[in-house]
Amino acid sequence: MEEEAYDVVVFGSGEGGKYIAWNLAKQGQKVAVIERKYIGGSCPNIACLPSKNIIHSAKVASLFFRSPEFGITKDNCKINMQAVRERKRQMVNGLVNMHIDLFKKNGAELIVGEGKFIGPKTIQVTDAQGKARHLTGKKIILSTGSRTAMENIPGLKEAKPLTHIEALELDHIPDHLIVIGGGYIGLELAQAMRRFGSKVTIIERNERLVHREDKDVSEALQDLFKDEGIDFIPNAHVASVEGISGQSVKVHLAQSNRTIEGTDLLVATGRTPNTAGIGLELTEVELTDKGHIKVNERLETTAPDIWAVGDCAGSPHFTHIAFDDFRIVLENMNGGNRIKTGRQVPYCMFIDPELARIGLSETEAKAQGIPYRLAKIPMSQVLRTRTLSETRGFMKALIDAKTDKILGFTVFGVGAGEIMASVQIAMLGGLPYTTLRDAIFTHPTLIEGLIPLFSAVPAAEKAHAQALSK
Repeated sequence: MEEEAYDVVVFGSGEGGKYIAWNLAKQGQKVAVIERKYIGGSCPNIACLPSKNIIHSAKVASLFFRSPEFGITKDNCKINMQAVRERKRQMVNGLVNMHIDLFKKNGAELIVGEGKFIGPKTIQVTDAQGKARHLTGKKIILSTGSRTAMENIPGLKEAKPLTHIEALELDHIPDHLIVIGGGYIGLELAQAMRRFGSKVTIIERNERLVHREDKDVSEALQDLFKDEGIDFIPNAHVASVEGISGQSVKVHLAQSNRTIEGTDLLVATGRTPNTAGIGLELTEVELTDKGHIKVNERLETTAPDIWAVGDCAGSPHFTHIAFDDFRIVLENMNGGNRIKTGRQVPYCMFIDPELARIGLSETEAKAQGIPYRLAKIPMSQVLRTRTLSETRGFMKALIDAKTDKILGFTVFGVGAGEIMASVQIAMLGGLPYTTLRDAIFTHPTLIEGLIPLFSAVPAAEKAHAQALSK
């Protein structure tokens, strides 16, 4: 079969890969992008944006059920999951069409099919009709993403559990949804389904939800879920599963010999990279012990002229990080020297209210032996929350014990992601916390809460001694 030569072949059309392709094509290079199924990657199709669409529908539902609080009747309130799904599908279709237009506009060739290396820099692409093409690239970009990790638990695969993909396609409200995993995906979808009317039980192997966050954060989330009627089982390990998700399932827990019975099962226990079965053994690309592609700080793999970006490269599993991976690779391909080391990683969980963090948490600061000053206020102290009847949560900041440098910021509350971004900008600019404390913000806004927060920072001398004593 005749080989088709390209300057660059991008394996996967996710966030990092597509932006590299579009920019190199605009520079006049001949670029091909191979995509198995989801044009534009997971984010616009089955992950970030569709999940936030469903979550917003659940937020609207929660407001309907709270409507007497606002002086509005809630008579005849009913959830139509088919309509919820259709709204999401319409958004996804619009995003896919937008991506197709961008591929045409920027000149990168989009090839839909299954890709597999058949040589060091040759990839065979087979379309749905079985027709194959052989593409060679002077340079290769690996952007193959990740998928839900499915543990080897007896009966789990046979139960045909939901992942986030299937959960976002539900056309009915589960009677009782059992969620295995208390991380980002599990918690976001658990709350959404509960607000639509499902009974929800979360099974978590650790002693608390989002166990890597500070204890006060975990406790606040657990209180939220308890108030919303979501059951939480900590320190639980699944021994086996019986039944079929969507019909009837039984989840048997180890140690306690407890069995949880429900109608639907959602697995949200982490991600695994899409690196197996694509012929990487025919290249010089090496993998880590967890299956990620080995990369250096410039995102170069162990093979010459092959880069990796996003989830498959072991980068933090966020679209905004994959986008930054694109900027690193593009600049380096154009002769620069940009690295991933030391970059800020903002976190945001889109439960309601949101949880957002930038920089160090208290847990991380203590583990690293970094003394700090702590300022913390309840969200009810932010007057805008009272106008919204959204007073749940808190915000806190870590300030260097001796200087006025902001080390970290966490907010659990309405609009948390947007509030965090303002603090992140100050941190990027190296501004002292006093800049935000002394700023004039519009009243009443959520960001105005940064004034009382940073006004609560203890004096440096006292705080230094306090931090060292902890």
